[in-house]
Amino acid sequence: MIDTTKRENNMIAPEASAGMAKAVAAVRAHTDEMRRGGQTPRACIMTFGCQQNEADSERLAGLADAMGYELSASPAGCSLVLVNTCAVREHAEKKALSSIGQLKHEKAKNPSMVIGVGGCMVSQQHRADALKKSYPYVDFSFCTTELWRVPTFLQTRLDGGPRRFPLVSESLSETDFSEDVPVVRASRARAWVSVMYGCNNFCSYCIVPYVRGRERSRLPEDIMREVKDLVATGCRDITLLGQNVNSYGHDLSRGVKFSDLIREISKLDGDFRLRFMTSHPKDATDDLISAMAESRVASRHFHLPLQSGSDRVLAAMNRRYTAEKYLSIVEKLRAAMPDIVITSDIIVGFPGETEEDFEMTLDVMRKAQFDMIYSFIFSPRKGTPAANMEELPEETKSARFSRLIECQNAISKEKNDASVGKTLRVLTDDALEPGQLPTGRTDGNKLVHLSGHAEPGEFYDTIITRADTFGLYGDIIKA
Repeated sequence: MIDTTKRENNMIAPEASAGMAKAVAAVRAHTDEMRRGGQTPRACIMTFGCQQNEADSERLAGLADAMGYELSASPAGCSLVLVNTCAVREHAEKKALSSIGQLKHEKAKNPSMVIGVGGCMVSQQHRADALKKSYPYVDFSFCTTELWRVPTFLQTRLDGGPRRFPLVSESLSETDFSEDVPVVRASRARAWVSVMYGCNNFCSYCIVPYVRGRERSRLPEDIMREVKDLVATGCRDITLLGQNVNSYGHDLSRGVKFSDLIREISKLDGDFRLRFMTSHPKDATDDLISAMAESRVASRHFHLPLQSGSDRVLAAMNRRYTAEKYLSIVEKLRAAMPDIVITSDIIVGFPGETEEDFEMTLDVMRKAQFDMIYSFIFSPRKGTPAANMEELPEETKSARFSRLIECQNAISKEKNDASVGKTLRVLTDDALEPGQLPTGRTDGNKLVHLSGHAEPGEFYDTIITRADTFGLYGDIIKA
């Protein structure tokens, strides 16, 4: 029985959508006036962080385009610069702040430039406050839940209004989103499709629930409409995005699950691949594995973050699974899809991690036989429970990180060597540099350096001739 107390959707009200459209039109009038005066209004979208940030930036680019700006890869000479930031690791924040700092010189040369900073970093109150105080040339900030409001913030500033830096707690409490935000995609062959926003997991090290809000699922018909349009225009590689895609639909009244989305998309005609990320092991169900195995388009790649192989550390991380449970999922994936590529995330040096805990992580890695991992040295995020835990010495974390990489590199090389002599289908990258080998990705998302002529964004059957730790090399089979 469907729980009818759950919401039907989290869409903004019609009057709010109309307000966004009105602001877009007002800014468009401004850029039209610039053109009549002989100026070319340009906008630069600077992106830091994960695939969800990239997807958000494609919507920022869509709004900029609708408002009459030409998109530019560089902020130099632009009338509008929007910086989309990340907060998952300290390094990402520092990189974003450095780039924002460099914009001071651009604005000095072009005082009419409007600078807006959004994303996860400024969805933390201390970062929004610091931006307001220490970066006086920044005009406004916007939280992750306010992307559709950017035209209004921009219009207000162009009309001579004050700088705008929100009270983050109030902005994040407004978690409605708009299906009317246009999109300018960075690739014609590959596309991100957000199926949900936010996270309910509250892993003790992770800032995401605090900067992206609670889980909100898009309606299945809106997702299907977007995917159908992509397939119809010849998109070859579609990735469904969510902080935990396995949780999709839990907040809707439809009774729809993520595996249902996989099955519906798999019914579409067209030559394309379907990917998704990220999955949480506690919600990686047998039904999801079956939906993948049954699908003709679902990529044989599963990204399944482990984080630690120690049950004690996993409990401290609030991950809500054990190493045994994790390995059972890996076993089920390989039983259902023997050719599956499994990748993972691992954190080294979580507070309280002992040598024994770390050895357990290495043990799980050897048993799981990941094709590749994304590994990180623990970085405390202000506002998370783990930030209040006693950190390990840097030399301990660094030494363990080196051992982890050494262990995984040996596994990755062995896994890649197993592809030599096989014929794999490779989708070439969009940008193929003159004089350089073309590159592409296998169904399992492995990088392939190709010999022979290749058009961008197309499938090629390829014989793998050699391998190294980080990729494959292959000859394109001529049709």
